[in-house]
Amino acid sequence: MDTPRISASSYSNTAPLIWSFIYGQNHGRVELILDTAPARSAELLHTGRVDAALVPIIASQSIDDIKIISDVCVGARERARSVCIISKEKDLGEIQSISLDTSSRTSAALTKIIFREFIGTEPAWTEAKPEPSAMLAASDAALLIGDPALVISETGLLPDKTPVRIFDLATIWRECTGFGFIFAMWMTRNDSVEIDFRAARDEGLLHIEEIVSNYLPDIQISRDQMRLYLTENIIYQPDEELLCGMDLYLRLAEKHKIIDAPVRLQML
Repeated sequence: MDTPRISASSYSNTAPLIWSFIYGQNHGRVELILDTAPARSAELLHTGRVDAALVPIIASQSIDDIKIISDVCVGARERARSVCIISKEKDLGEIQSISLDTSSRTSAALTKIIFREFIGTEPAWTEAKPEPSAMLAASDAALLIGDPALVISETGLLPDKTPVRIFDLATIWRECTGFGFIFAMWMTRNDSVEIDFRAARDEGLLHIEEIVSNYLPDIQISRDQMRLYLTENIIYQPDEELLCGMDLYLRLAEKHKIIDAPVRLQML
């Protein structure tokens, strides 16, 4: 039997979900492909190059025969810290142009929904590489995700030490809807998967200190803040509230013509 192939982002917020496949009980049982861009995992699943992938939620609407592996997610209840809009001076209502880090299309779509539905404005949208200084040179604001966004959220500074204002997308979503937000879930196009992603998550969560140690050399925040991020800010098990937030997100994506009519999601 062929070794299953899976794909996920290499950002630290996925680490508890993939730790088992790299170091734990599932080591050697799968071939794991890592890339910083969550959108890359969606592409690999869409083209049939992997059996399962940790995929941005919005991609569930554009991949044929998609099934979601229930009970495992990357989400946030009140504050994500690693998905944010930054600007040098302007408040959200004053922003007229935004550079979008398209590494995660779910976050790009969420940004458009927030402005169209809750702020009532339509900035000019530009897709850009995740280079904060260049993004802010070209636009009033920038959408950033992942570990670079986490560092900026913690320090309030760009890599060149320029101060910025930070607007956490999960916080805005919570304030406007009362729901938490799911950014990604494991998905497959197969009828079933032999991998126990729930058990892999649980094993990873038992090794948070090792995960923190692995990432600290590259993410310049304190150990306590890194631990807080992985244990309190990021949620790995969806509940009814988070799933309701996901349903609302997809309905608003349809309303604002980001997707067609939402595809009914099949859960495994």
